[in-house]
Parts: sequence; C-alpha cells; structure tokens
Amino acid sequence: MGSSESTPPNPELDKPWRKFDWGQKENLKKKLENFCPSHPEVKDIKILVAGEIGAGKSSFINSLDSTFLGRISSRALVNSADGDSHSFTQNLKGFTIRSGGKKLPFVFKDIMGLEPKALAGSQIEDIINAVYGHVKDGYKFNEEKPLNFKDQQFNQNPNLSDQCFCLVYVIPADIFQYTDDRLIDKLKVIRKRISEKGIPQVVVMTKVDEACPLVNKDLKKIYSSNKIKEKMELCSAKVGVPMTNIFPVKNYHNEIDTDDDIDVLLLKALEQIVQLADDRLEDIDSY
Repeated sequence: MGSSESTPPNPELDKPWRKFDWGQKENLKKKLENFCPSHPEVKDIKILVAGEIGAGKSSFINSLDSTFLGRISSRALVNSADGDSHSFTQNLKGFTIRSGGKKLPFVFKDIMGLEPKALAGSQIEDIINAVYGHVKDGYKFNEEKPLNFKDQQFNQNPNLSDQCFCLVYVIPADIFQYTDDRLIDKLKVIRKRISEKGIPQVVVMTKVDEACPLVNKDLKKIYSSNKIKEKMELCSAKVGVPMTNIFPVKNYHNEIDTDDDIDVLLLKALEQIVQLADDRLEDIDSY
C-alpha cells in the first residue's frame, strides 16, 4: 500500500509568477533621479511610512538611501535590541533620499510603530492626521491620546507640500500570519479613512529572506517562491491592498556593502510608490 502522507508542495514554482527585470537598476535610478512632481506648488512629494514595531520601517528608509548612495546609510535610527516591545521612533520626522550630492524630490515621513492595543504605539488618528499634513515635523507621539486640533503641534491649515500623497505599510513577511487581528483592524480603519480622499496605499513586505529559505539562498527566486506568493496573497486578503501594490523587498540589515539584487527590488517599490503619489497629486482638484 502506498503512503497516506501527502507530498509537501514544491517551494519553487515552475516559472516566476511576476515578471521582473533584474537588470533595470540603473534605468530605475535614473528615472527616479530625474523625477519632478506634477503639481507646480509641490517641490517634493511626502510619503508616510507606517507599520508595526519591528517591521522594518526605518530600515526601509535607510535601505532606499543606501541604494542611491552606493553605501550603507543609517540616518533613520533603528533599534536592534531583541525583545523590545516599544517603538524606537517617537517623533514624526521626514527623511529625504540623496543621490550624487542632491536631494531627490520625495520625503519619507517616519512615524511611531503601530501596536495591537488600543492605547499603545501610534494612534489611528495621528496617522490619518499625518497623511493630511496636520502633524508638524518633530511632534512627539503620545500613546495615551492622539494629537488634538487644539494642540500647538496641530497644523490647522496644511498646504499641498505638507500633505502625504501615499501611505506605505511596512509588513514583515516572516511573522505576518501571526499578526494580531487588532493591528490588522487598525490598518483597515486607516485604509478606509484615507481611501475616501483617494490616498493610495502600498505594502512593502520586508524580511523575505527570513520568511523563505529559497529566497535566503537566492534573492532572485523571490517571484518563484511559493511561500512568498502565499504570504503576499494572505496580506492582500487581510489588509485589502491589491497584489499590484504589494512589493516584497529585503532591507539592508547585516550587510556592509550594497547589492544590485537588493537595490533593484527596493527601487522598483520606490518607483511604484512615487508614481501612485504623483497620480494622486495630479488629481488633487478631484477631491
């Protein structure tokens, strides 16, 4: 009699499920270096980066900076202490991306990490207010209560340059399936609220090398990995962001030099983020 045990699925698909050009790094860099916002009143496009504690928000910003600099950057401070359950980012701060001695025309806003508990981490209202430009740079987040319109740090009349035109959720691939439903519910509330104003959302899925041994050995297997595809599909179903707006990446973590394969995944994600943000800016009069 044959064995009743089922054969485990092949970790590698027969062919990549997403077409990807691994040789496009320089073209993407050049395109982003030459990018210009579509609205004359906006010099640089603001992008808010949100995510749970330890997901790699600050590391993602540093990794983008590293990609353009050609060396490892660590301007956005990262907490590497194991078991630390509190957000290392306490204040709203904007980070530009630099290339060849110049600042590129987009700014990433780093915010306090999300936590499942109602009164923990960054508040839903703080994230929504930051998207709409009501939260001034340097504001120290208060876990007990969100920023109020009566507070001094509340920007009553934000202009276009204060507003964020894309929200990036940074989600770790290695532990996403265990993410507390309360945190997912917070993301859904934020998504619904800002979608009413047409603000696009992108998921950057980090730690793909820790989630899949196949990808750990060869990053170019990322779109042939059955496990990564399943995790992206689960993320899309839970959070509500379409697969076209989910980008698996590897942040720089223990590397001391940059790597072309890491860079091209980061640049492709950045290209999509910037394009979506600029599309929203172009349609500003529709909202």
